[in-house]
Amino acid sequence: MPKTDVSGLSMLGSQTETAANPEAAILEKVPSGHAGTDYVVRFTAPEFTSLCPMTGQPDFAHIVIDYVPNEWLVESKSLKLFLHSFRNHGAFHEDCSIYIAKRLVELLEPKWLRIGAYWYPRGGIPIDVFWQTGKPPEGVWLPDQGVQPYRGRG
Repeated sequence: MPKTDVSGLSMLGSQTETAANPEAAILEKVPSGHAGTDYVVRFTAPEFTSLCPMTGQPDFAHIVIDYVPNEWLVESKSLKLFLHSFRNHGAFHEDCSIYIAKRLVELLEPKWLRIGAYWYPRGGIPIDVFWQTGKPPEGVWLPDQGVQPYRGRG
């Protein structure tokens, strides 16, 4: 098994401040040790937070990101800090969700990526956002994201 090249990473193994906003956040990548093999990588952020751009009130989501790597993997510490940079950032649910997915696609150029952003209701209704780059590669095991629709008291 080849050793992963981490020479280009700036955050892993060191104290790193969270960026003031998502645009300033740095996402880093490492070479995939299994390029040419189709498999799914899943990241789950069950306590994602951003701010409503109108009221400044916090919005909360459970975000699931699945992707099939090509040549690159996202470095997890940089992804965590990127997601954390939304905590004081005002943007609508849809904007946050799609921005996260597009930044990852730009960085990784994966074979396939999808995001499921399950936002908790504020003001009475949940707003869930789903997006993917196309059809997943044939033969890839793609488990359900496992997040139940919001039911309230029902």
